[in-house]
Amino acid sequence: MSEKQDRRSQRTRHLLSEALVELIREKGYNSITVSDIIGRANVGRSTFYAHYRDKDDLLAGELERVIDVLDRHIPHESREENSFFPSLGLLRHVGEEYELYKALVWSSGVDLLFKHVQKSLSQRIEQSIQGSGKEFDVPIPILANFVAGSFLTLLKWWLDNKMIYSPEQMDEIFQKLTLPGIERAIDPTRPSPFGHFAGTLPKSSTGKNLKSKT
Repeated sequence: MSEKQDRRSQRTRHLLSEALVELIREKGYNSITVSDIIGRANVGRSTFYAHYRDKDDLLAGELERVIDVLDRHIPHESREENSFFPSLGLLRHVGEEYELYKALVWSSGVDLLFKHVQKSLSQRIEQSIQGSGKEFDVPIPILANFVAGSFLTLLKWWLDNKMIYSPEQMDEIFQKLTLPGIERAIDPTRPSPFGHFAGTLPKSSTGKNLKSKT
């Protein structure tokens, strides 16, 4: 693809994403059709399908873009405090876009939303853990899924309860609930009812063999 074609494709994706977000705010995710999206974005149907399979695919792409932006712009010092993923950045973003995410949570789009975000976050957390050089007493994919799932459970509760706490308070709660378990998985001096994992562990989602302590 030439640079000109790439810029044109990026512009098309941007127009379609903007149209989807506007429509979600106006009428909710369930009632939106591809015709609504292309009409709002002023692009052809064939152009839409050259980029996305359906509106769910478009939503997944927009969510991935949001996570990418937050991950790139999270301050270095915040990474040291929470090196796995930008939890506070995500909470602040959701807080700023409350009406949008509330509309998603209260629609059939919530299943896609949480399934896609959990998969994306789990992969990012897993890569961060592997890059930390630390060894864990539990399989890394399980740890990554636990952290991502815990975050999304708190996020949904926060939205359902009209964000009665600030993003900073919710992030502090998240850290208090998850960090002790993560630290226990790292620190071999803390007793575990399961003992250490031994033998060959399954491969992670990145294709690397997991290490275990014996």
